[in-house]
Formats: sequence, structure tokens, C-alpha cells
Amino acid sequence: MGEPVEGGRYVHPLSERYASREMQSIFSPARRFAWWRRIWLALAESQRELGLDISDEAIAEMRAALERPIDLQRAAEYERRFRHDVMAHVHLFGDDAPAARGILHLGATSASITDNTDLILHREALLLVKARIVRCVGALAEFARAHKDVATLGWTHFQPAQPTTVGKRATLWIQDFLLDLEEIQFRLETLRFRGMRGTTGTQASYLELFDGDHARVDRLDELVSKRVGFTASYGVSGQTSPRKVDAALGATLSGVATSTSKFGHDLRLLAHLREVEEPFEEEQIGSSAMPYKRNPMRAERICALSRHVITLAQDPAFTAATQWLERTLDDSANRRLSIPDAYLTLDGTLVLVENVAGGLVVNPAVIRRNLQEHLPFMASEALLMHAVRKGGDRQKLHERIRQHSMEAARRMKDEGAAPDLLERIAKDASFGITAAELDQLTDPMRFVGRAPEQVGRFLESWVEPVLALHRDDANERVGAPEVRV
Repeated sequence: MGEPVEGGRYVHPLSERYASREMQSIFSPARRFAWWRRIWLALAESQRELGLDISDEAIAEMRAALERPIDLQRAAEYERRFRHDVMAHVHLFGDDAPAARGILHLGATSASITDNTDLILHREALLLVKARIVRCVGALAEFARAHKDVATLGWTHFQPAQPTTVGKRATLWIQDFLLDLEEIQFRLETLRFRGMRGTTGTQASYLELFDGDHARVDRLDELVSKRVGFTASYGVSGQTSPRKVDAALGATLSGVATSTSKFGHDLRLLAHLREVEEPFEEEQIGSSAMPYKRNPMRAERICALSRHVITLAQDPAFTAATQWLERTLDDSANRRLSIPDAYLTLDGTLVLVENVAGGLVVNPAVIRRNLQEHLPFMASEALLMHAVRKGGDRQKLHERIRQHSMEAARRMKDEGAAPDLLERIAKDASFGITAAELDQLTDPMRFVGRAPEQVGRFLESWVEPVLALHRDDANERVGAPEVRV
């Protein structure tokens, strides 16, 4: 085959096309291995505080090494020798902090470093997902407020139904995201550290180090957890952190993906109706074969990526379900793939959602035309009640409306004619309805119920408090959405 050519190696689409730089940074090797070193330092500092013979020089060199880039090439060389990633970095950290070489990883097992780091990365990634959702909610809230009074045809089973407003429909998307935020907040508040538990979770190695002093073993767990930003660790563990945690967090991410998918699917349906469209750039090409097309490419991508996140939730669930006793290693390769991919994919999805939500195009003329086509049939009951109040016979008028409706519907389907139900009723003397009364009775806003008021109340009572609480933090974590392809 010869030497590999440029571009001849697989590159992950999440890195190249979809995930943001912020989320990629969280799961980068440099970030992960930097946390390994911080945990080793926290362990050494805590052991020293509790009386183990660890020198000032060792601690100082470990701290200084945290400020320097990790030589990933040397780490890879060590890993090729040892066939063990954690031990490769133990040796590399020892090279960078030689005074600490003898006490590095003292009493720990690999999961003490890798699993605790994974929990830290879960937390960081969840905070970024939360920030993105908050920004999506902010963009959709502006859209809902601007269009709360725009009457539009409602759809159930994708069949014409009672009218609603464009803004009210947007609140349904927001509601889903608010529920996601509630769940993410719960996950963040209940996420704990695995702690320092040893090879099978019994803390036997630490009990040996502290001469059988159980109190100091407990205190070690508390100190290390606190030093890396956790207030508590899980009550017990085997060799690993509870794999149930990965499964729960995967389900949470999947839940967000169901919300983004619903949003994307709704936009694709609305784009088909030409009522609401995603932003379309000046030189954007909708189809390679049909130049006139404006395919809802971003909404389709939202749905595609959402589906992947939903599917990925099965991986940690199966992992948690098939762990053997204190642990088995069939989880390792799977977790390296499924956990980062779930976050990176959802991150790319939310970037698109914010971009689309902030640039939605509403076509009022098309909305009015679609509404007017079906509104006469929906208004028939109001017309009937009005005619009865003026002295008409309810049963006779009901039959007349039925006949007019059937004939108007037949002409629409068989002849492609415009709906003429209102004209038929206006000409039918038995109704006694004037043209002015007809216009008033078929005003679309008569049929949207409390939709505008619901939008205002929902934004004021539910959305604004969430944005007030979280928007500043969200804006600090991420900037404007960067749609890369």
C-alpha cells in the first residue's frame, strides 16, 4: 500500500464537523491526564496531612509539574512498554516530579484515578450541556414572545386541528428543555466522587498505610474528595465507581436528545408547510440536483445527531447491567467510546438548536393561507351558534352546514377549487348572517383560546426565573453558536 497519504486516516466526524471546541477540550487527552495528576497530588497532600512521610519537596515538584504541558509522546512510549495507561503516566509523572516518584499512586488502584476523573469530566460536560440548553431556551423565549399573537393552524396526527399561535407552539419546545434542565440540575447535585477505596473497594491498602486507623482512612476519602471539588463520595463501591451513574447520566443526555429531536422534527414538518423555516445562508445550496430547494438541512442534522445520543444511552445501561461482582474489564473500551461520544454528539446538536432557534424565519402569508383554507370548517360551530341566537332552528341549520361543508370539501378535493364554505353560508338566507358578521366570526384570533395569554404567563412565571438564575453562567461558559459545516 505504500506510505499513508494525507487524509488517508480516519478522522472522527464529531471532532471535525459537529462538537464544539469547548466540549472537545473537556474530553481531550491533555485535560484527562491533567486531572489524573491533580488527583495524585490531592492523594499525596491528603496522605501527608494525615501523617504519612511525604516530603515538602515531593509535593512542591508535583505542584510545579501541573503547570507544565504533559509530554503525550513520552506517555505513549511508556504505554507501549507497559501496556497500561495509568502506569505509563505514573512513570511520566515520576520523571517530571522525581522527588515524588516513590510515593505516587500510594495505596491507589487504576480506578482510583480513572473513575474519579471520569466523574469530574461528567460534571464539567454536564455543566456545558446545561449552559447550552439555557442559551437555547433564551433564543426560543425571544421567538415565542415575538410570535405569541400569530395565529396558526394546529395539527394533531398531522391533520388540521384547532388553531394555536406560533409562539404557543414554541413554548412546547421550551417546556421540554426546562424539564431537561431540572433533571440535569438534579444529576449535578447528586453526583459524587468515587473516593479512595482501593482495589476492591474495601480500603484495605489505606487501612494498612494508616496502621489500622479507620478514622484516618475515612478522613483521607473526605480530604481527597474535597480537594477536587466534591462534597461527598458514594457510600460504597467495588473497584470502580457505580456504573449505574454512567447509565443514569446517559439516560439524562438521551432525554435532552428527545427534546432536540422533537424540535427538529417539528421544524421539518413546518418547513414542508413553508410556514416556519430554519436560517438559510446566501450561498447555501439546498440540493445538488434541484437548485430551487431549501432543504431543512440543520433540522435534519439535529434529528440525526439526536438519534445517535438516544442510541448511545444503551451502552452504559448494558455496562451497568453486566458488571461482575466487584468489577470486570469489559467496560473499559466501551466507556472510552460511549461516554465522550454522547456528550460530544449532544453538544453538537445543541449548537445547532441554538443557531436555528435564533434565526427562525416565519412566513405569515403562508400561515394565513393555510389557516384560511381550513378555518371555515372549524368555524362552522361558531356560525351555527350565532345563527341559533338570532332565532334559527339548530337542527335545520346543522344540516345546512353539513351539506355546504360536504360540497365545499368535494370541490376542493375533486376540482382543486378554493374553499367556498363561507361564501355558501353567506348566501344561504336561512342563516341570516351578514358579510361583516361573517368576517368577525371567522377572525382567527377567536379560535386560539388563551394561547397568547399562556405564552406570556409561561415566559414570565417559568422561563424568566430560569434564565435569570442561569443565563450569566451560561454566557460565560459558551459564546455564540459556531456551526462549522
